[in-house]
Amino acid sequence: MEATLLAPLTQALLPELQHELELTRRVLERAPVAQFSWQPHPKSMTLGVLVMHVIDLIGGIANTFETDELDLSSYDDPKLAPPTSTAELLQRLQESGAAACAALTAATPETFEQTWTMRYHEQIIMRLTRAEVVRHLINHSVHHRGQLSVYLRLLGVPVPSIYGPSADEEYRP
Repeated sequence: MEATLLAPLTQALLPELQHELELTRRVLERAPVAQFSWQPHPKSMTLGVLVMHVIDLIGGIANTFETDELDLSSYDDPKLAPPTSTAELLQRLQESGAAACAALTAATPETFEQTWTMRYHEQIIMRLTRAEVVRHLINHSVHHRGQLSVYLRLLGVPVPSIYGPSADEEYRP
């Protein structure tokens, strides 16, 4: 599809999402599957839960365009179980990313402006336009990718370059 036929928000968000997906892949490919039960603190997520949360946030973009709301009290996604291999982990990221890109590509200005709600039973957690939800999900996944890079550092795993060089790797755009 030509860029000129895409909604203006799609033209802005799609390249950003694709770039963040590549950066996220760099970090996730280093997550040691054998240590998915590790957590830096009892109040912290385990490594396995954190990597799946990052992927689930990306998958949430497609879900935002497929639904009008999400009730977290009944949310049970079987894909949230930690994968058993790096290949499976990266496959899940690829699938979530492809679904998110397809949803953004198909979105119209009108669908971006529709309201989407996240709740827990009757309690409203957020009620935003789909455009605002997409921005929130991209930002939220970047936040947790940063958290994941700290987990890698604590586990002695070399941290990849993300927006610039890391202590372990030169920047590669």
